[in-house]
Amino acid sequence: MFTVINNFVSYYVRQLELIGVVMRIFSFSLVSWLGPDSPFMFVWVFNTIDAVILTWCAIVRKDPAYTLLNSFWILVGIVGKLRAGG
Repeated sequence: MFTVINNFVSYYVRQLELIGVVMRIFSFSLVSWLGPDSPFMFVWVFNTIDAVILTWCAIVRKDPAYTLLNSFWILVGIVGKLRAGG
């Protein structure tokens, strides 16, 4: 299963990274524009998904700095979802 996913990520790594970055820009822009009226649960779920995409791409590319950075964002997303969920 992971081999199939890794092959897919390897083949489309540039496109997936671009999608992940655009997702992150969108989620932070949403919070910046809407402030306290932001749909925080949506933002945290969306942000965690982009962190998973970018982490997987970094792992496939064997980039330890971005693997660590985006793994951190996964943890931030989990904490954010817990806090947003009450």
